[in-house]
Amino acid sequence: MNKRLIYFILLLSISTVFAQPGQRSGAARGTIIKGLVQDNQLKTPIEYANVILYKQKGTDQVTGTVSNKEGLFTLTGIQPGLYKIKVKFMGYYENTVDSVRISANQPAIDVGKVGLNQTVLMLEGVQVEAEKAPVEYKIDRKVINVDHQITASAGSAVDVLENVPSITVDIEGNVQLRGSGSFTVLIDNRPTVMEASDLLQQIPASTIENIEIITNPSAKYEPDGMTGIVNIITKKNSLRGFNGIVNLNSGVDDKYGGDFLFNYRMNNINTYFGMNYNHRFLPGDRIGENWTAQNDTIHYLNTDGSNSMDFTSYGVQAGVDIALSKQDNFKVGLNYRGRGMDHENKSNYEEWISTLTDRDYYSSTGSSERSGPSYDMNLDYLHRFETKGHELSALLNLSSRSGDEESLNENYDTNGAITNGQRSVEKGPSMRADFKLDYTRPFGEKNKLEAGYQGRFSRSEDENELYEYDLGISDYVFLPQYSYLTNYNRDIHAVYSMYAGESGPIGYQAGLRGEYTNRNISLDEENQEFAIDRWDLFPTAHLSYTGPSGHQMMASYTRRIDRPRGYYFEPFLTWMDAYNVRTGNPAIKPEYIDSYEMGYQKQVGQNLFSVETYYRITHDRVERVQSVYDENVLLHSVANVGQDYALGAEFMINWDLLSNWNVNLMGNMYDYRIEGELLGEDFSRSSFNWNTRMNNTFKLTKNSRVQFNLRYNSPSVSAQGRREGFFSSSIAYRHDFLDKRISMTLQARDVFGTEVHERISEGDGFYSYSRFDRNTPIITMTMSYKINNFKANRGRDSDGGSGGDDFGGETGF
Repeated sequence: MNKRLIYFILLLSISTVFAQPGQRSGAARGTIIKGLVQDNQLKTPIEYANVILYKQKGTDQVTGTVSNKEGLFTLTGIQPGLYKIKVKFMGYYENTVDSVRISANQPAIDVGKVGLNQTVLMLEGVQVEAEKAPVEYKIDRKVINVDHQITASAGSAVDVLENVPSITVDIEGNVQLRGSGSFTVLIDNRPTVMEASDLLQQIPASTIENIEIITNPSAKYEPDGMTGIVNIITKKNSLRGFNGIVNLNSGVDDKYGGDFLFNYRMNNINTYFGMNYNHRFLPGDRIGENWTAQNDTIHYLNTDGSNSMDFTSYGVQAGVDIALSKQDNFKVGLNYRGRGMDHENKSNYEEWISTLTDRDYYSSTGSSERSGPSYDMNLDYLHRFETKGHELSALLNLSSRSGDEESLNENYDTNGAITNGQRSVEKGPSMRADFKLDYTRPFGEKNKLEAGYQGRFSRSEDENELYEYDLGISDYVFLPQYSYLTNYNRDIHAVYSMYAGESGPIGYQAGLRGEYTNRNISLDEENQEFAIDRWDLFPTAHLSYTGPSGHQMMASYTRRIDRPRGYYFEPFLTWMDAYNVRTGNPAIKPEYIDSYEMGYQKQVGQNLFSVETYYRITHDRVERVQSVYDENVLLHSVANVGQDYALGAEFMINWDLLSNWNVNLMGNMYDYRIEGELLGEDFSRSSFNWNTRMNNTFKLTKNSRVQFNLRYNSPSVSAQGRREGFFSSSIAYRHDFLDKRISMTLQARDVFGTEVHERISEGDGFYSYSRFDRNTPIITMTMSYKINNFKANRGRDSDGGSGGDDFGGETGF
């Protein structure tokens, strides 16, 4: 299709939305529903309680309002029918008024007093508490409530993700979503310039409210990433006055850290300020067996030694949220993050060749460092029109990162004298600007049209340098022939339009997103450029069915893209260490993904059962490939190798076996196939992959609980290798003091030392095997102190919902 025609159609859809005439102000014709919300025990009115009207059969909201300072509420313009009213407010159980019948020509109806019970009641020394489920399933996402992951309370976002559906994590903290490391990470629905793996390592678990897993996002979201989006929602607070939380943690093997977040809200202004610092040291042992074949000669290299990973992260965040009026809201936020990731290894080598019996023995030390700060600033503006759900929002997000990476590898003879060494340096800044303009227009009670524009502008510069040890001068010498400067510029303009509605028990949503990409990569030393000038279309479709007795079914389709990283295109050699060298591939193409999903869930009281099936096809699959570069030196590159297919199912059961024992069982199983050619030969292979997690939580007393987690990841294959399976277990004990103002958690991860990571990679002329055993168990102690000096803010928060305490997951402290 002609590019100009595509662009015209998309712009026309947006113009049509903005051209819709506005509705007249004033109350709509129909019946008025009145009532009074009050505290059931104190018999006092509750101000700003949420009052939501639904059809008697159905889950979609018809209209809503909030109670005034006398506790009174009024719903206007209600058409004849049978309805139910749900009333809720922070710190109270929800109450429902069923079977509210509206007849024709009925001017008003009074439902009387609607009483709410507090969620914490002291009845004969018994405390009753309301808690969120560990995992909640929404129509298009899974929401993980992090407060339930007490076995990861002293860790990072990566540690939390080890025990959530759809996610697997390897020993180095690399995260995969449904078997792929290609996904998008958002922080509070905003993008960042940092790599996903680096960012997730830096965010302390104690600062996270929940994590959203969105495997088939709508056209409103960026289509980047093979398997979807991981959205980190950080803790905030909407209580009036001053409040906050302080966390401290310490553990064996040089682990320590802490963070705090303070919040002050008064009238229409909310401000927050927080800081965090965390240090984690993960020592272990590694062994390796390698060989390369050249000219009928096989070169062998075996290693054994110690390996450690040292992670340091720190950050500062601040922001202000201003309610300019009832219709307008403005936010500004600032974030600063720093990082340090150091890898150290000491190895003993045994080297020989097949044609000789003599063997060489020597030792080696290696290190690599990654460091550098990153900055984010975001500006949000939201305008609500008079019609409920009619909104216009704008977002500007600016982020930058300064990245420095350095690796050093030195070999020593049996006398301890250095025989050779290499030092490589990579540095350079990256900047990104995102602008979004989103418009939502409802049509009637159950339909809406959304449209918008999104622009992404990225600039980065990478400088690669290589130094080699000169035995003559006993120092490192710069090698200009292996040193390069690369400039990477990319602009993406996107327009989208979506329509969503409901017909009886069926909900539907369809969207189309068009993206124009202008990308240029230039190499200063080589005077080369690699450019892309392209349009892409990304359709999405979602369906849902809500049946009787809490049955719900969902189905969706999305088309996505995984764009190669900048260094994938660099056509020059970069030495990673003495035995590994890397080069890019200027001809690499992006991956396009077709993703299909179907799901079913059933709520029975507090128990939930759900199952999701999915089928994913990846076109022009990108794989990291290896080949022989020299004796015992492997060349690493990337290539489009063909297609891969993943057909699988996920299930979850959240079950209260006893009143004090909750079981959360999750599993994912899928058949994986990869088909294609590599270096002119067919390499097609397949594997049946599965992983499972079982989280057990025992409430010992009203102030103490124990959590015991088990997880297993099965083996998996890639184009040139195989990862073996592993089993792990964790246990934690938590106790609350002083009316839950102070919480102490003792945790031990990998209790039985079974989390052993093994990888095999092999191809034409080479074989590589590695095994890493981490020092276990990993034991840490965490203390949390909650500061609450507030009175309830019985008003709306910035998103139009009721205020709530986001610091604990439980009330009553």
